[in-house]
Amino acid sequence: EGLCAVSRPGVPRLMTAPDVVSYWQNVFEKNGIPEARESSEYIVSFVLGAKTFQSLDSKKLCAPLTAVQQEQIQQLSCKRLERMPVQYVLGEWDFQDLNLKMRPPVFIPRPETEDLISLIVEEESRKCEAKNSALSVAIPSPVILEVGCGSGAIALSLLCKIPQSRVLAVDKEETAVDLTRENVHRLQLQDRIHILHHNVSYGSAKLLLPWGPMDFIVSNPPYVFHEDMASLDAEILRYEDLDALDGGDDGMRVIKIILTLAPSLLKDSGSVFLEVDPRHPDLVEDWLCAHPDLLLTLRAVHKDFCGKPRFLHIQKRSR
Repeated sequence: EGLCAVSRPGVPRLMTAPDVVSYWQNVFEKNGIPEARESSEYIVSFVLGAKTFQSLDSKKLCAPLTAVQQEQIQQLSCKRLERMPVQYVLGEWDFQDLNLKMRPPVFIPRPETEDLISLIVEEESRKCEAKNSALSVAIPSPVILEVGCGSGAIALSLLCKIPQSRVLAVDKEETAVDLTRENVHRLQLQDRIHILHHNVSYGSAKLLLPWGPMDFIVSNPPYVFHEDMASLDAEILRYEDLDALDGGDDGMRVIKIILTLAPSLLKDSGSVFLEVDPRHPDLVEDWLCAHPDLLLTLRAVHKDFCGKPRFLHIQKRSR
């Protein structure tokens, strides 16, 4: 049990990668660490310079690990024993096809959010096709506002998938703005994005308008119902910025701000794409009906890969 209290590795010498994976999997399981096998594989692969354990070649799988490698694996595994998410343990994670730096307490992008990117890319190509069939000459570059950029995962994915796009990325946390900036420079995309340290509120339109009007507003906002916060995993509660998750009593605190700002920031027929709690589609539809002056229509509700309603496409009507 004193594995992390001592500096000497508690792992026997002359172990291969599969041996070490099994060793730490066993330690994780004994300590009640979720996804013990996956955690162990990610850490060992990372130290051996591979993305996944499955991608290690037979030479690396058969060779005994050096003392330095075992020491590195132990240091990272001890962080995981403290329930630190693997993404923070490794300090990087893949989202779409991008390798992004990760750092606590900045929100870790979830795999289902990749579907949000696909929905926006599809809507943009649909718009392009419509414009082409109308024989419009130049297709303008779409302008995208992201509210709550975190690590920059959504903004950077959109810049890569929609090559002519430009993004304004906003976050209230300086740690998030710094990490987005770091990831932007890693991917050399600084010419097409402006990052703003700002807490979006009902009075934000004036500040954001100079970058508009926007074609898209996208957000994975804090949408967890406040009463559900206490039941989140220890990994989240101990390490992630809880403000990035807590959406207030109805999970809609930030959603309502975004939808209230949207009509003044969007072009006619511009779209808002949101990731939400499965209970939100009905709540948002009711809220939009109660605010007809916003001229916003819930166009579509899309399900995530677990079959839960997770993404909303809301469109501004022309006056």
